[in-house]
Amino acid sequence: MKHDIIPTKRKALKINIDTNFYGSFAEIGGGQEVARQFFTAGGASGTIAKTISAYDKRFSDAHYNERKEGRYVSEDRLQKMLRNEYHEVEKLLAEKRPGSCFFAFADTVETLNYTKTNYAHGWMGVKFQLQPGAKSNTVVLHVKLLENDGLLQQATLGTLGVNLLYACKYFHNEPSRFLISLMDNLSPDRFRISAIHMSGPDLDYVDNRLLAMQLVKNGMAHAMMFDKQGNVRQPSDMLYKKNVLAFRGGFRPVTYVVKDILRKSMELFQKDETYEEENTLSFCEISLNNLLSKGEADDRDFLERIKMLNDIGQNVMISDFREYYKLVDFFSQFKLKNLRVVMGVPTLEKVMDKRYYENMKGGILQAMGLLFPKNMKLYIYPTLRSKKNKTEMIDSGNIEITPDIRMIYDYLIQNRFILNLKSDLPQHLFIKSREVLKMIQEGNPEWEHFVPMSIAKTIKEKQLFLK
Repeated sequence: MKHDIIPTKRKALKINIDTNFYGSFAEIGGGQEVARQFFTAGGASGTIAKTISAYDKRFSDAHYNERKEGRYVSEDRLQKMLRNEYHEVEKLLAEKRPGSCFFAFADTVETLNYTKTNYAHGWMGVKFQLQPGAKSNTVVLHVKLLENDGLLQQATLGTLGVNLLYACKYFHNEPSRFLISLMDNLSPDRFRISAIHMSGPDLDYVDNRLLAMQLVKNGMAHAMMFDKQGNVRQPSDMLYKKNVLAFRGGFRPVTYVVKDILRKSMELFQKDETYEEENTLSFCEISLNNLLSKGEADDRDFLERIKMLNDIGQNVMISDFREYYKLVDFFSQFKLKNLRVVMGVPTLEKVMDKRYYENMKGGILQAMGLLFPKNMKLYIYPTLRSKKNKTEMIDSGNIEITPDIRMIYDYLIQNRFILNLKSDLPQHLFIKSREVLKMIQEGNPEWEHFVPMSIAKTIKEKQLFLK
């Protein structure tokens, strides 16, 4: 979706002069970058009731955290800031400014330190009315700052904050445009949005799962995560120092083989000395390519796939990663204890094909170094193949590997970076998910033999996967 990009200062001036928005700005950690945009644009007295920047932690605790617990750069702290600031604005000004729509803007951010050794990120949000006296709406997002300079990161925050407040006022009824407008006067290499959530009486129509998908589709995020209840979650909150099992697939539909793969993978993981049940998460990951149909994402199809995976107890992740080493690199930034990635034999054969890494300076050697950090292992699910009228079970031990990379592959096998899974469903291994999907689309009732009963019931009741 294309739209006219308005310069940042003009956006701030328009809010100052042409709207009845009136409220406060509370900014912690990254400077008063957003408030500064409105002050320097002119006419700020028409918008700003108050600004605050609580740098000292004791002042921050006194204002927003009576219990003095929790992290300072977190969604919990942001929500407390929004609630406190909005309540104060409404309490003090409701009678004196009956025609105003009140808002509270807040952010809590950690920008790059002097030695450039920290994780630069933050939470930003707005609590706002769209009509005087109406109930408030809330939009919150998490941003990862990518620039290698603290001052540049502050400038990015200032522009993003103006874009967010402007979108709340003018694009609240157009979620796709809302998201795209957050990039106005910014480039994707300056930041990533890793979580976003909209709520309130004027935003109840928004499905936050679709917002997350749009972020990945628009290149504003590499990956988005959903917990077992389908809620959008910030990756670092879910993954930090966890054991993670990840299985990529299309899951269109979820078959008995999919459930067998997940069960066998977890059984193998549980044999690990470092396995901790309460500290282990499994994810079904869907790449962006599996979300697109004729160039466009099918919203209903996407939502139903998330729900079906949630129904079998899985967290879900969507990403724009094509290569597996990029998927592993994404997980690795969260200091996981252990990572296990599950794949089938056909995928393993592609992963070990050097032609896929010709664009890398180090070729397949570089790719393998990224794919196999010390805490990472591949779990390989077998397949059946017919050769010369003979059926053979193929796993990591007897796949065909070209001689020039045989030593690399043997090293991975001998050092247990690649481990085999056993299948309890050998009779199902001839049938691929795409063949089950074709049966559904052709009205062939045989598809029900390959899909769990609860999933089959949902597919029939909702008429899923028919196109």
